[in-house]
Amino acid sequence: MSVNQQDLDPDSTTDMEDVTNAEEELIKECEEMWNDMEECQKKLSLVGTETLTDSNAQPSLLIMQAKCLTAELSQWQKESPEIIPLNEEVLVTLGKEEFQKLRHDLELVLSTIQSKNEKLKEDLEREQQWFDEQQQILESLNVLHNELKHQVLTFSESRIFGELKTKMHDIKEYKEKLLVTLGEFLEDHFPLPDRNVKKKKKKKNIQESTVQLITLHEILEILLNRLFDVPHDPYVKISDSFWPPYVELLLRNGIALRHPEDPTRIRLEAFHQ
Repeated sequence: MSVNQQDLDPDSTTDMEDVTNAEEELIKECEEMWNDMEECQKKLSLVGTETLTDSNAQPSLLIMQAKCLTAELSQWQKESPEIIPLNEEVLVTLGKEEFQKLRHDLELVLSTIQSKNEKLKEDLEREQQWFDEQQQILESLNVLHNELKHQVLTFSESRIFGELKTKMHDIKEYKEKLLVTLGEFLEDHFPLPDRNVKKKKKKKNIQESTVQLITLHEILEILLNRLFDVPHDPYVKISDSFWPPYVELLLRNGIALRHPEDPTRIRLEAFHQ
């Protein structure tokens, strides 16, 4: 048995060296595959940064990555670990398969991101076109609004001016009508004393006054003109042409007021104030 063990020792040593060499080669191949994966990941991250500028791309990419990781986790939980034999060919084959699978997955992710990026660009161009159209419509509406505003303003001013002119004309006509009616009323009901009163014979020692009396209408016109022409001093001196009964009539009915310091001066009551 000791001889046989000594015979087998060189073979076992050789097998251990082969396994060590295979492991080293497998580690080197895995490192090379890892470097290739890092390069692919860098390219993918660069493409991802272009799409992350848009607000909708980043959430969708994160959701997609979360779904992929969840599916991969559930798949790994279902599988049971298998003992891989320390065979160089088997390890190389498995490493290549995993690398090809990872590369395929990364290519799918890259294709998906590129397609979404193209779709976002199309949406952006469509939204920009819609925005330009709305901007043109807004400018056209502003121009139309300014034109209509100018037309309405001009129409309103001319219309108001015409209405005021018509009202002023109507007021003037109504004023003239009132003055004529008032004159006729005063002439009919308040005539001069020598029109309806017979002259009585006076005594020889009394001289008859030669002053021409004015009508009540004329007295009111004098008071009214004084009130509006000289509003700060509307009082009028009572002259001999004012018939005293008419002056007393105006004072008793509150139409005229006597000066508080000069009883020979009267003024018209300011009914318009």
